[in-house]
Amino acid sequence: MTGGVDSEAEKRLAAEAAADLVEDGMSVGLGTGSTVAHLLPALADRGLELRCVATSVETEERGRELGLAVETFDALVRLDIAIDGADQIAPDGWLIKGGGGAHTREKIVAAAAQRFVVIADSSKPTAALEPPVPLELYEFGLSATLTRLAELGDVRRRDAPPSPDGGVIADYFGEVGDPAELAARLSAAPGVIDHGLFPAAMVSDVLIGRGSEVDRLAIA
Repeated sequence: MTGGVDSEAEKRLAAEAAADLVEDGMSVGLGTGSTVAHLLPALADRGLELRCVATSVETEERGRELGLAVETFDALVRLDIAIDGADQIAPDGWLIKGGGGAHTREKIVAAAAQRFVVIADSSKPTAALEPPVPLELYEFGLSATLTRLAELGDVRRRDAPPSPDGGVIADYFGEVGDPAELAARLSAAPGVIDHGLFPAAMVSDVLIGRGSEVDRLAIA
């Protein structure tokens, strides 16, 4: 708890509200991180017949421990709903994700879902997106990739394990500015697998735990 705000309680409220959106028979994408850690038991407690895909080994293992049917993504083409947290949420709906290094899988799962629901505590909405922006890079040619990216701004390799698929995790610390423009520039750089900027067009709902309530964020 910081400054009187119980962030874990807020995460739990948002996660439980998202779990209530899931219906029997749905295919569900499960995100990664501390807010999703509250989603998994809330979803399992509902006792629904679901087909789930996880964005990380941690989520996959915990989901199965709780009795959720977690499959490989090869078995599913489209998802009814995906639920995940975010590191930052801008008023226009753009997100920064990837604090846990799983943003490439998270983006693939979110893009495959008919409805992508973002859950967070009240510290995550922000007036404007700020660095760092997580990156996943190929190990091959890494030094050359980092040198190229330095032309865009300060990029540092993160002291962290590889992504779930073996990619190198780094962070962009330069100015964000227009997130659409930065996203395009990062995506165009050879050696970049993906970045943690998620467009507003991908987001269906944002549920924010705020005190003892859950707010649905109106996207500007």
